[in-house]
Amino acid sequence: MHLDVVELRNFYYRTGLGRAAQRAIRTQVVEFWPDASRQTVAGFGFAAPLLRPFLEDARRVVALMPDQQGVMHWPAGLPNVSALCPETRWPIQTGFADKLVVMHGLETSDNPLPLLAECWRVLGPGGRALFVVPNRGGLWSRSDSTPFGYGRPYSLGQLESQLRQAGFIPERHAAVLFQPPSHKRFWLRWGPVWERVGRRVSTALAGGVLMVEVSKQVYAQTGSGSPEAVRRPSRVLEGLRPVPEAKPV
Repeated sequence: MHLDVVELRNFYYRTGLGRAAQRAIRTQVVEFWPDASRQTVAGFGFAAPLLRPFLEDARRVVALMPDQQGVMHWPAGLPNVSALCPETRWPIQTGFADKLVVMHGLETSDNPLPLLAECWRVLGPGGRALFVVPNRGGLWSRSDSTPFGYGRPYSLGQLESQLRQAGFIPERHAAVLFQPPSHKRFWLRWGPVWERVGRRVSTALAGGVLMVEVSKQVYAQTGSGSPEAVRRPSRVLEGLRPVPEAKPV
Protein backbone atom coordinates (compact mmCIF):
# COMPACT_ATOMS: atom_id res chain seq x y z
CA MET A 1 0.00 0.00 0.00
CA HIS A 2 1.64 3.20 -1.20
CA LEU A 3 0.74 6.46 0.49
CA ASP A 4 -0.13 9.42 -1.70
CA VAL A 5 2.75 11.77 -2.47
CA VAL A 6 0.78 14.69 -1.01
CA GLU A 7 0.51 12.91 2.37
CA LEU A 8 4.24 12.15 2.34
CA ARG A 9 5.16 15.71 1.37
CA ASN A 10 2.92 17.17 4.05
CA PHE A 11 4.40 14.92 6.75
CA TYR A 12 8.07 15.50 5.95
CA TYR A 13 7.92 19.18 5.06
CA ARG A 14 4.97 20.59 7.03
CA THR A 15 4.99 18.88 10.43
CA GLY A 16 7.48 19.14 13.25
CA LEU A 17 7.60 15.36 13.66
CA GLY A 18 8.25 14.86 9.95
CA ARG A 19 11.06 17.39 9.89
CA ALA A 20 12.61 15.71 12.95
CA ALA A 21 12.38 12.30 11.26
CA GLN A 22 13.87 13.68 8.06
CA ARG A 23 16.77 15.22 9.96
CA ALA A 24 17.56 12.06 11.97
CA ILE A 25 17.46 9.70 8.99
CA ARG A 26 19.38 12.06 6.71
CA THR A 27 22.10 12.48 9.33
CA GLN A 28 22.66 8.72 9.33
CA VAL A 29 22.68 8.59 5.52
CA VAL A 30 25.45 11.21 5.44
CA GLU A 31 27.41 9.27 8.08
CA PHE A 32 27.27 6.20 5.86
CA TRP A 33 28.03 8.18 2.69
CA PRO A 34 29.95 11.38 3.50
CA ASP A 35 31.17 11.76 -0.08
CA ALA A 36 29.36 11.22 -3.37
CA SER A 37 31.37 13.57 -5.55
CA ARG A 38 31.31 12.67 -9.26
CA GLN A 39 28.87 9.85 -8.56
CA THR A 40 25.29 9.21 -9.63
CA VAL A 41 22.86 8.99 -6.71
CA ALA A 42 19.32 7.67 -7.23
CA GLY A 43 16.40 7.40 -4.85
CA PHE A 44 13.21 5.39 -5.07
CA GLY A 45 9.90 5.63 -3.20
CA PHE A 46 9.89 8.89 -1.27
CA ALA A 47 13.63 9.23 -0.80
CA ALA A 48 13.81 12.88 -1.86
CA PRO A 49 14.25 14.22 1.71
CA LEU A 50 17.41 12.14 2.02
CA LEU A 51 18.98 13.16 -1.30
CA ARG A 52 19.42 16.89 -0.73
CA PRO A 53 22.97 16.62 0.76
CA PHE A 54 24.15 15.12 -2.55
CA LEU A 55 22.79 17.82 -4.86
CA GLU A 56 25.88 19.98 -4.65
CA ASP A 57 28.66 17.44 -5.25
CA ALA A 58 27.14 14.40 -6.95
CA ARG A 59 27.47 14.04 -10.69
CA ARG A 60 23.73 13.46 -10.98
CA VAL A 61 20.81 13.00 -8.57
CA VAL A 62 17.57 11.30 -9.63
CA ALA A 63 14.46 10.89 -7.43
CA LEU A 64 12.20 8.13 -8.77
CA MET A 65 8.64 7.95 -7.44
CA PRO A 66 6.30 4.97 -8.09
CA ASP A 67 3.17 5.60 -10.11
CA GLN A 68 0.98 4.19 -7.30
CA GLN A 69 2.26 7.02 -5.10
CA GLY A 70 2.44 9.96 -7.48
CA VAL A 71 5.21 12.45 -8.11
CA MET A 72 6.03 16.00 -7.07
CA HIS A 73 8.50 18.59 -8.31
CA TRP A 74 11.76 18.26 -6.38
CA PRO A 75 13.85 20.03 -5.22
CA ALA A 76 11.81 23.14 -4.55
CA GLY A 77 13.23 26.25 -6.20
CA LEU A 78 15.65 24.28 -8.39
CA PRO A 79 15.37 22.40 -11.71
CA ASN A 80 13.30 19.25 -11.29
CA VAL A 81 15.15 15.93 -10.92
CA SER A 82 12.18 13.74 -9.93
CA ALA A 83 10.36 11.34 -12.25
CA LEU A 84 7.28 9.12 -12.12
CA CYS A 85 7.87 5.49 -13.04
CA PRO A 86 6.38 1.99 -12.80
CA GLU A 87 7.49 0.24 -9.63
CA THR A 88 9.53 -2.43 -11.39
CA ARG A 89 10.47 -0.68 -14.66
CA TRP A 90 12.64 2.35 -14.02
CA PRO A 91 13.73 4.69 -16.86
CA ILE A 92 17.38 4.19 -15.97
CA GLN A 93 20.17 2.38 -17.74
CA THR A 94 21.50 -0.87 -16.31
CA GLY A 95 24.43 -0.16 -14.01
CA PHE A 96 23.68 3.57 -14.03
CA ALA A 97 23.70 4.32 -10.28
CA ASP A 98 26.66 4.41 -7.94
CA LYS A 99 24.43 4.86 -4.90
CA LEU A 100 20.74 4.09 -4.38
CA VAL A 101 18.44 5.06 -1.49
CA VAL A 102 15.07 3.33 -1.05
CA MET A 103 12.60 4.76 1.48
CA HIS A 104 8.83 4.14 1.54
CA GLY A 105 9.37 1.83 -1.40
CA LEU A 106 10.13 -1.69 -0.21
CA GLU A 107 7.72 -2.07 2.71
CA THR A 108 4.79 -0.69 0.69
CA SER A 109 5.43 -2.77 -2.43
CA ASP A 110 3.13 -5.62 -3.48
CA ASN A 111 6.06 -7.06 -5.48
CA PRO A 112 9.14 -6.80 -3.24
CA LEU A 113 11.30 -9.35 -5.07
CA PRO A 114 10.79 -7.85 -8.57
CA LEU A 115 11.41 -4.43 -7.02
CA LEU A 116 14.69 -5.63 -5.51
CA ALA A 117 15.62 -7.12 -8.88
CA GLU A 118 15.15 -3.67 -10.42
CA CYS A 119 17.30 -2.14 -7.68
CA TRP A 120 19.99 -4.70 -8.53
CA ARG A 121 19.74 -3.92 -12.25
CA VAL A 122 20.25 -0.16 -12.01
CA LEU A 123 23.08 -0.36 -9.46
CA GLY A 124 26.56 -0.54 -10.93
CA PRO A 125 29.15 -3.20 -9.98
CA GLY A 126 30.55 -2.29 -6.58
CA GLY A 127 27.70 0.18 -6.01
CA ARG A 128 25.96 0.68 -2.68
CA ALA A 129 22.27 0.75 -1.80
CA LEU A 130 20.61 1.86 1.42
CA PHE A 131 17.20 0.50 2.40
CA VAL A 132 15.17 2.43 4.99
CA VAL A 133 12.22 0.51 6.47
CA PRO A 134 9.99 0.57 9.57
CA ASN A 135 11.32 -1.56 12.41
CA ARG A 136 8.93 -4.36 13.37
CA GLY A 137 9.91 -3.99 17.02
CA GLY A 138 9.74 -0.19 17.15
CA LEU A 139 6.99 2.24 18.09
CA TRP A 140 6.87 3.98 14.71
CA SER A 141 5.52 0.92 12.88
CA ARG A 142 2.56 0.84 15.31
CA SER A 143 1.50 4.44 14.79
CA ASP A 144 -0.78 5.55 11.96
CA SER A 145 0.33 9.16 12.46
CA THR A 146 3.52 8.62 10.43
CA PRO A 147 4.24 7.01 7.03
CA PHE A 148 6.22 4.28 8.80
CA GLY A 149 2.96 2.94 10.25
CA TYR A 150 1.92 1.67 6.81
CA GLY A 151 3.11 -1.30 4.81
CA ARG A 152 5.17 -4.26 5.98
CA PRO A 153 7.58 -3.67 8.90
CA TYR A 154 10.79 -5.69 9.09
CA SER A 155 13.09 -7.10 11.70
CA LEU A 156 16.79 -6.76 10.93
CA GLY A 157 17.08 -10.49 10.20
CA GLN A 158 14.08 -10.45 7.85
CA LEU A 159 15.37 -7.49 5.90
CA GLU A 160 18.90 -8.81 5.51
CA SER A 161 17.57 -12.22 4.47
CA GLN A 162 15.41 -10.70 1.75
CA LEU A 163 18.28 -8.54 0.50
CA ARG A 164 20.60 -11.55 0.33
CA GLN A 165 17.92 -13.43 -1.60
CA ALA A 166 17.99 -10.62 -4.15
CA GLY A 167 21.78 -10.97 -4.53
CA PHE A 168 22.93 -8.06 -2.35
CA ILE A 169 25.62 -8.31 0.31
CA PRO A 170 24.67 -6.61 3.62
CA GLU A 171 27.55 -4.44 4.78
CA ARG A 172 26.34 -2.54 7.86
CA HIS A 173 23.17 -1.36 9.53
CA ALA A 174 21.85 1.29 11.90
CA ALA A 175 18.68 2.14 13.79
CA VAL A 176 17.27 5.66 14.00
CA LEU A 177 14.15 7.45 15.28
CA PHE A 178 14.35 6.71 18.98
CA GLN A 179 11.98 9.51 19.93
CA PRO A 180 8.27 8.59 20.29
CA PRO A 181 6.16 9.15 17.14
CA SER A 182 4.24 11.99 18.77
CA HIS A 183 3.41 15.45 17.45
CA LYS A 184 3.33 16.90 20.98
CA ARG A 185 5.78 19.71 21.65
CA PHE A 186 7.30 18.06 24.70
CA TRP A 187 8.49 15.00 22.74
CA LEU A 188 9.59 17.09 19.77
CA ARG A 189 11.66 19.34 22.03
CA TRP A 190 13.49 16.37 23.50
CA GLY A 191 13.77 14.50 20.20
CA PRO A 192 17.46 15.29 19.51
CA VAL A 193 18.37 14.06 23.00
CA TRP A 194 16.51 10.79 22.42
CA GLU A 195 18.38 10.32 19.16
CA ARG A 196 21.82 10.93 20.66
CA VAL A 197 21.20 8.61 23.60
CA GLY A 198 19.54 5.92 21.51
CA ARG A 199 22.33 5.74 18.97
CA ARG A 200 24.91 5.31 21.72
CA VAL A 201 23.29 2.64 23.85
CA SER A 202 20.53 0.96 21.87
CA THR A 203 20.33 -2.12 19.72
CA ALA A 204 18.27 -2.26 16.53
CA LEU A 205 15.24 -3.29 18.59
CA ALA A 206 14.64 0.19 20.01
CA GLY A 207 14.81 2.38 16.90
CA GLY A 208 11.67 3.13 14.93
CA VAL A 209 13.45 2.72 11.59
CA LEU A 210 16.07 0.28 10.33
CA MET A 211 18.67 1.22 7.74
CA VAL A 212 20.68 -1.49 5.98
CA GLU A 213 23.51 -0.71 3.57
CA VAL A 214 24.26 -3.34 0.94
CA SER A 215 26.74 -3.70 -1.90
CA LYS A 216 26.48 -5.23 -5.34
CA GLN A 217 29.35 -7.52 -6.21
CA VAL A 218 29.49 -9.04 -9.70
CA TYR A 219 31.90 -11.86 -10.44
CA ALA A 220 33.37 -12.98 -13.74
CA GLN A 221 35.27 -16.13 -14.62
CA THR A 222 39.02 -15.67 -15.02
CA GLY A 223 41.17 -17.69 -17.35
CA SER A 224 41.99 -20.07 -14.52
CA GLY A 225 38.31 -20.71 -13.83
CA SER A 226 38.27 -18.86 -10.51
CA PRO A 227 35.82 -15.99 -9.95
CA GLU A 228 37.08 -12.45 -9.88
CA ALA A 229 35.12 -9.34 -8.93
CA VAL A 230 34.33 -7.10 -11.87
CA ARG A 231 35.54 -3.58 -11.28
CA ARG A 232 33.34 -0.61 -12.03
CA PRO A 233 33.97 0.97 -15.46
CA SER A 234 35.96 4.18 -15.29
CA ARG A 235 33.34 6.09 -17.28
CA VAL A 236 29.85 6.55 -15.91
CA LEU A 237 27.08 6.26 -18.48
CA GLU A 238 25.68 9.63 -19.40
CA GLY A 239 21.98 9.20 -20.18
CA LEU A 240 19.01 7.96 -18.23
CA ARG A 241 17.91 5.71 -21.09
CA PRO A 242 20.00 3.38 -23.25
CA VAL A 243 21.27 4.90 -26.48
CA PRO A 244 20.34 2.73 -29.51
CA GLU A 245 23.26 1.37 -31.43
CA ALA A 246 23.74 2.61 -34.99
CA LYS A 247 22.77 0.05 -37.63
CA PRO A 248 25.33 -0.79 -40.30
CA VAL A 249 24.60 0.76 -43.70
